Amino acid sequence: MIDINFTLTPHDLLPGLRKMWDASAECLEQIEKTCSPEQGSPVFTIEGKYTAQGWTEWTQGFQFGSEILQFDATGEEKFLNRGRRKTFDLMAPHVSHIGVHDHGFNNISTYGALRRLMLEKRIPFDQRELQFYELALKTSGAVQASRWSDTFEGDGYIYSFNGPQSLFCDTIRSLRSLAMAHHLQHCLMGENDEPISLLDRLLMHARTTAQTNVFYGEDRDIYDVRGRVAHESLFNLNDGRYRCPSTQQGYSPFSTWTRGAAWIIAGYPEQIEFLRTVPDADLEWIGGRSHVEGFMLEAACAACDYFISETPTDGVPYWDTGAPSLPNMGDYRDRPSNPFNDHEPVDSSAAAIAVQGFLRLGRLLALNGDEAGTRYFQAGLTILSTLLQEPYLSCDPEHQGLLLHSIYHRPRGWDHIPEGRNIPSGESSMWGDYHLREVGLLVQRLANDEPYYTFFGPLEILETTL
Repeated sequence: MIDINFTLTPHDLLPGLRKMWDASAECLEQIEKTCSPEQGSPVFTIEGKYTAQGWTEWTQGFQFGSEILQFDATGEEKFLNRGRRKTFDLMAPHVSHIGVHDHGFNNISTYGALRRLMLEKRIPFDQRELQFYELALKTSGAVQASRWSDTFEGDGYIYSFNGPQSLFCDTIRSLRSLAMAHHLQHCLMGENDEPISLLDRLLMHARTTAQTNVFYGEDRDIYDVRGRVAHESLFNLNDGRYRCPSTQQGYSPFSTWTRGAAWIIAGYPEQIEFLRTVPDADLEWIGGRSHVEGFMLEAACAACDYFISETPTDGVPYWDTGAPSLPNMGDYRDRPSNPFNDHEPVDSSAAAIAVQGFLRLGRLLALNGDEAGTRYFQAGLTILSTLLQEPYLSCDPEHQGLLLHSIYHRPRGWDHIPEGRNIPSGESSMWGDYHLREVGLLVQRLANDEPYYTFFGPLEILETTL
């Protein structure tokens, strides 16, 4: 169980964040020198060098988005210039990609980040450039929303790259693309010029995910523990009925792949923040704001509580709560994580993703007067403090990764196992590095009393409604 430090403040983490941004700059410079677009998007490191891994091209936005985050945090314009140029030159195929559920990863991290910086007056305002970003974001949200399957209950979901029968828990964070496009007053046009609301599809997907991918201790199966998360939900396409849990990257449909749990933890609080900018009337058809925030908070809190209880004391989880060799490690939850053990790998990227959700959820609850918010917020700071130190923060100038001990696909054996070891360790992933930078920016802004960081831009509306 995570040993939550209730005395930590965002300001306490500033020295570690400065060290992290220095290391990040070195990593980005190395990647620029060795990773050309012709080689494919960098995905994870092997012996400290980033390499591509064909499956889906879901990490290129994290690569260029990291450059933009580096500028945002440090003001170093060479990173802005590089991230902006590569967004212009290379990201267009991601905007119209009809084969993936990853639009919220690729396009919000690039076009969305540049738009946000312009609206925050961090970069010069240019109306034509702003319109370019917004056109890309509108298109991306509509394309993402078009990957749609209806459910028997009358809702539906954005289906994964596995096909129309498949709902991935990670897509909850890719809903940012629908949110942004709706925020820009866009919709998806269907047959006979029928306008399809992106907000409505966002809400239906979020509710379906909460009902099928997250468990609440309600005896849906004999492994129904509150907060367990299934990576994938499968549906019968003949009638839209839910059939069973599944997984692609976890160990079992009946255990929790911890990066999947992290996507749930990060995704729902972020959507609640966005929905605070949406008028009450736009939520009435689905049961109103109290219903929407209710199921989102229930899913987020359940997943957070399970993550806290199943994770080692320092906040870095092993890659799956049901990983088969965990019993060989004894009371692994009662001591700090050990990435150098001989049984099962940790996944630092799951920790980096989850941190942001803990902080946002804690802040939301605290602003609503709920004392439980303190526990989640401090859990987030506790996890981040671990990631900003060795053995997780890379201090090797020759290693292109920032956050060490990340795992991509353990069942397929894609992750590098060092010579003489039994399990993967010591490597980085583009999403782990990106999310450490993103949460670093969030906490740095909190510590310095700067504008609160959201994917959809300046937060004046939210600050007046919370």
